[in-house]
Amino acid sequence: QKRSTAQRTREGRKKKDGRASLKEQRASPKKEKEVPKKEMWKQLKKHRSPSLASSASAGESLSEEELARILEQVEEKKKLITHMRNKPWPMAKKLTELREAQEFVEKYEGALGKGKGKRLYAYRMLMTKKWIKFKRDFDNFKTQCIPWEMKIKDIESHFGSSVASYFIFLRWMYGVNLVLFGLIFGLVIIPEVLMGMPYGSIPRKTVPRAEEERAMDFSVLWDFEGYIKYSALFYGYYNDQRTIGWLRYRLPMAYFMVGVSVFGYSLMIVIRSMASNTQGSTSEGESDNFTFSFKMFTSWDYLIGNSETADNKYVSITTSFKESIVDEQESNKEENIHLTRFLRVLANFLIICCLCGSGYLIYFVVKRSQEFSKMQNVSWYERNEVEIVMSLLGMFCPPLFETIAALENYHPRIGLKWQLGRIFALFLGNLYTFLLALMDDVHLKLSNEETIKNITHWTLFNYYNSSGWNESVPRPPLHPADVPRGSCWETAVGIEFVRLTVSDMLVTYITILLGDFLRACFVRFMNYCWCWDLEAGFPSYAEFDISGNVLGLIFNQGMIWMGSFYAPGLVGINVLRLLTSMYFQCWAVMSSNVPHERVFKASRSNNFYMGLLLLVLFLSLLPVAYTIMSLPPSFDCGPFSGKNRMYDVIQETVENDFPTFLGKIFAFIANPGLIIPAILLMFLAIYYLNSVSKTLSRANAQLRKKIQALREVEKSHKSVKGRATARDSEDTAKGSSKNATKVLFPGTMPHSASQSQTLGKKVQGPGTSSSASGTMLSASSHLPISRPPGIRPDSGHAGPQTHPGRSASRKSAQRPPH
Repeated sequence: QKRSTAQRTREGRKKKDGRASLKEQRASPKKEKEVPKKEMWKQLKKHRSPSLASSASAGESLSEEELARILEQVEEKKKLITHMRNKPWPMAKKLTELREAQEFVEKYEGALGKGKGKRLYAYRMLMTKKWIKFKRDFDNFKTQCIPWEMKIKDIESHFGSSVASYFIFLRWMYGVNLVLFGLIFGLVIIPEVLMGMPYGSIPRKTVPRAEEERAMDFSVLWDFEGYIKYSALFYGYYNDQRTIGWLRYRLPMAYFMVGVSVFGYSLMIVIRSMASNTQGSTSEGESDNFTFSFKMFTSWDYLIGNSETADNKYVSITTSFKESIVDEQESNKEENIHLTRFLRVLANFLIICCLCGSGYLIYFVVKRSQEFSKMQNVSWYERNEVEIVMSLLGMFCPPLFETIAALENYHPRIGLKWQLGRIFALFLGNLYTFLLALMDDVHLKLSNEETIKNITHWTLFNYYNSSGWNESVPRPPLHPADVPRGSCWETAVGIEFVRLTVSDMLVTYITILLGDFLRACFVRFMNYCWCWDLEAGFPSYAEFDISGNVLGLIFNQGMIWMGSFYAPGLVGINVLRLLTSMYFQCWAVMSSNVPHERVFKASRSNNFYMGLLLLVLFLSLLPVAYTIMSLPPSFDCGPFSGKNRMYDVIQETVENDFPTFLGKIFAFIANPGLIIPAILLMFLAIYYLNSVSKTLSRANAQLRKKIQALREVEKSHKSVKGRATARDSEDTAKGSSKNATKVLFPGTMPHSASQSQTLGKKVQGPGTSSSASGTMLSASSHLPISRPPGIRPDSGHAGPQTHPGRSASRKSAQRPPH
């Protein structure tokens, strides 16, 4: 019993020890798990804290492997954030992934420094984030500051890119004129008004006594006579003193240099815009392949969250499809070439007749206006006959040209260029006819100036030297309003340009109101009670005249360039005109016009518009250069009075304000023997660069053709390979089904190796190699001893049975075809 008791005691102790060891074994993993959690929590808490101690122990910081792993994850999250828009995920998933990635980066990015550099690294990362956010906000601010951007986008979505290109061009012209206005207003008008002699102090700044009575009448002010004529708006107001004010500002030199800078800046900005448009168009390249597929699957913007924006985007995509359909139809159209040539020759003949008739009419009207100027009592129409006739020609000739151009049957884009060229010829002929007639008037005034100048000197001599019998005091000074004065041909030219600009603006607005708005109202409200469908038939809604508006804008700018030298305030009038035109025409387009029946895509750049503008700029420079270099200035008005030529102010400034050696250098540079070779060298350089550009463009075209050919060859190879792969898979599936059928009927199985090889050759398709056929034969040789997957070999009952042909076909489908 004692032994049994001792044995029982030992057995009980062993059981207790076993239970305790089991408890320890069960409890030890939990403790091992709890310790790393606490340590990791301390480490993460330490890394999250802003104060990072440099004397931390190795056990309280992350290891190098963990830091590298976290750094790799942070970089992956950053890449995910950058390329999130390119992921083909739903928007909800994109937003969820973006939030998670941003939270992860913000959480662990500050803990990636090493030792003492952790705080500096965290500060640098914070400043980098702030800078990136500032740049993004600033870019958004710049986009919002682009004037009329949303208006133009709205017009483009409804009317296409061709109509929107006009408003983009109008906005660009507004920016250019704003810079020119700042240049003239800041350097010419403000110094004369602030530092020059006040109004009424000298004859050129005083209304003559004969005109004072009617100087404030509306009819006189409407013709820019009276007080407006003797204001800072025109050339004659400015004094010829070499320096003015306490700053000793050289106004004549500033006036001349600003007049030259207007043309220089305009030339520079036009050429720069043409170069940037050319670079943008060449970088885009031609993408004529899969046009409709790309538009179908890549046009929608999935970041749109506004219903109105979504509607505009929908209309824009529809319009772009219409543009592409028109391009496709025009490229596949077949026509009778002989009839087309005859109609085009007839159309050009009719348009040439119109151009000649309009030129003769303007010349005749200008000659009549010179006769009216000699009369005393003339009517309002006779005073403004030139401006009225030119505005009416500009209003009625473009629709006539468009009607004649319907005979030619051009592509809409090519037809627009022809229409622009014809209206350009019309406006150019009218403008130069007007200038030639105006030059005749200028020469007539110059011939009368010598007589007026002598009369003026003799009148002053008699006034100051005459005396009566009983007079003992000198006469008082002659009042500026009583001094006889010349015609001041520069102011007369400036007044003509201002009248043309204002009359053109008014005719444009009246045409829009009558021809577009009232017509649209009539069609809209009278269509319900009319005999025919007014919207589908006559008169219908008006379409936006792209060519007429573009050419009107270009030639108006040409008049501004020519007239700004004789009327410094003309640029300010044009800025107001462009500002009102943007709002007025945007409203008229969206409320009164309908899209063109054949909507077409605008060219990839506005270089055609810019080319016409550059030509108008050059043609506007010629008359101004002629008057500066050839005609003498008026003797009693303007900053160049008293000089033989206007450019003499440069020589005067060099002689009085510069050292002698600089005057010699300028004289050497102005030598014709140096200027002519320099011009020839520039022409040779332009010819060479043009040849290089053409060579590179031809090389680019050839490379593009080669890339296109390689792409087509690759597509053909892929299609052939795909058909062969499909045929091989079909043959393999057929062979596998035959072998599976023979498994079900083993009596029909071939017993000899030769028969099995023959069967393998039959199963092998044209694209199957010998190794594949061997593999298939080995598989077929194993098929008789295999069982369907539903039958267990060691059980007497059958499970769910599967057809063996399906398993065989599934195996054969997984094999490679080669």
